Amino acid sequence: MAGDVLIQQLAYLVALARERHFGRAAAACHVSQPTLSTAIQRLERELGLVIVLRGHQFEGFTEEGHRVVSWARRIIAERDELLADIERMRGRLVTTARIGAIPTSIPAVPLLTAAFLERNPAASVRIEALPSREIIRKLLDFEIDAGLTYLDGEPPPGCQHLSLYRERYVLLAPEDSPVVRAEQVSWAQAAALDLCALTPDMRNRRIIDARMAAEGVSFAPVVEADTVGAIFAHLAGMRLATIASHAWLCAFGVPAGFAVRPMADDDDRPAVGLITLRRDPNSIVAEALIAAAVESGVADAVDSAVTAWLPDSGA
Repeated sequence: MAGDVLIQQLAYLVALARERHFGRAAAACHVSQPTLSTAIQRLERELGLVIVLRGHQFEGFTEEGHRVVSWARRIIAERDELLADIERMRGRLVTTARIGAIPTSIPAVPLLTAAFLERNPAASVRIEALPSREIIRKLLDFEIDAGLTYLDGEPPPGCQHLSLYRERYVLLAPEDSPVVRAEQVSWAQAAALDLCALTPDMRNRRIIDARMAAEGVSFAPVVEADTVGAIFAHLAGMRLATIASHAWLCAFGVPAGFAVRPMADDDDRPAVGLITLRRDPNSIVAEALIAAAVESGVADAVDSAVTAWLPDSGA
């Protein structure tokens, strides 16, 4: 019983660290705010430490509190893994796989989740669209089971990765735009158009900014958005153009009245893949996601999607 109480206290603490607000943390845990506050105060007394900085509202954690929160996240994650492993031993995986994905990869995520759910029909999936830096933070804090993100060199310490596809860039523009008469479009030509793009905090946008800078041109989009869906809504609604990852065509296709052309000098293609924590024993959920990713055929699917829309494909 004492162990159950400790786990509950740690779960409340993890919720408070995530929500940064007593009321929201209590709501997330489906308890009253006094219940959550009292449980955390009892934990502080039992540990002999001040964990939470309190004023009229939540003000953060003490130095010791940050360490306790890190242990709490690990313990809760291990508890969840134990329960998932027990269910797997009974013949099925009953869990929610939590995936953080960079917005540019979201259109390709259904290829992964379909393979995962086919192998694990009793499971479910939760997707969060996150910047690449936030994916790493949440992975290291046990807030997600895997990240779908750019793979730059070696994975962060304690992580492992599996490459899924290499991102190609294409121009999506109204078919009456003179620039689409060419077989390929230069970055300078694209910069002269009225463009819609992801926001600067997104890695995809920073890659495009760097390509533009390499050609000596500035990139000044007319519209910026933090989701691919918002970009496609503006293409059709405002007749804007965009420099798209070819994975976007896998889910959204090409709007009516638009054409696709490959960007020139697009040989340096960044890898996008699945990143997970390296643990011993390894995470049951992470292993299941990796197995699904291996057989999902993401690279072939996204490559086929762009090929189908290019002029020389017969589409």
